Amino acid sequence: MDSANPKKDGLPSESEVARYLRNHPGFFLNNEDILAELKLTHQTGKVVSLLERQVEILRERNMDMRGRISNMLDNANRNDQLFERSKKLILNLIEAKRAEELSNILCRHLVNDFDDIDYASLILFADPSRLGSSVLRVVSPEQAQQQIGSLLRSKKAICGVLRAEELSFLFGKHADHIGSAALMPIQAGNLDGVIAIASKNPQHFKSSMGTLFLEYIADVVNRCLPKLMKGPFL
Repeated sequence: MDSANPKKDGLPSESEVARYLRNHPGFFLNNEDILAELKLTHQTGKVVSLLERQVEILRERNMDMRGRISNMLDNANRNDQLFERSKKLILNLIEAKRAEELSNILCRHLVNDFDDIDYASLILFADPSRLGSSVLRVVSPEQAQQQIGSLLRSKKAICGVLRAEELSFLFGKHADHIGSAALMPIQAGNLDGVIAIASKNPQHFKSSMGTLFLEYIADVVNRCLPKLMKGPFL
């Protein structure tokens, strides 16, 4: 006996009836008179026939399926756009002739071609007197550890809301306009550094978001940058 729906007057429980109908899906085909007599109460309180209720359920499922398909198409479209923009960025990085040009291409394309990226920077950790230039930003490893050492410790991409002093180090005069940011450590030959991107939107970069795209771009920079650098530090 079903404890949740005990039998009354020797009649089968609701679960037994449900189990029987599931095991005999053709039952109502041979008992159409019973099917015609079945009535259901709608959420509005209106009594409707089983057929009407089935049509309503199918309509609701159809609307839900349309919504899911629409979301899938939107995601596919966004992924296509991301792929094309990433391909354009990577091809331009490969064609760079100097480290300064690579840095400029990277930051310009990230800001201009990708949604909600308002600021970008590439920072290398080395002796500024040996590697510095007017375009390529270079800071000493000691300064980097002092300013963003906690962000570099895991050697993995980090997303979220950063401290004011970290934003100031990464983005300079733009720090006050940044709501959220992401950064990825790089290792180009023997030269360490970081790629940092930021959005004015505090909700855009979250700790829970994926970092595959940023890691992918960092891999490309790691491969391209050493070929453009000169000096014993590589």
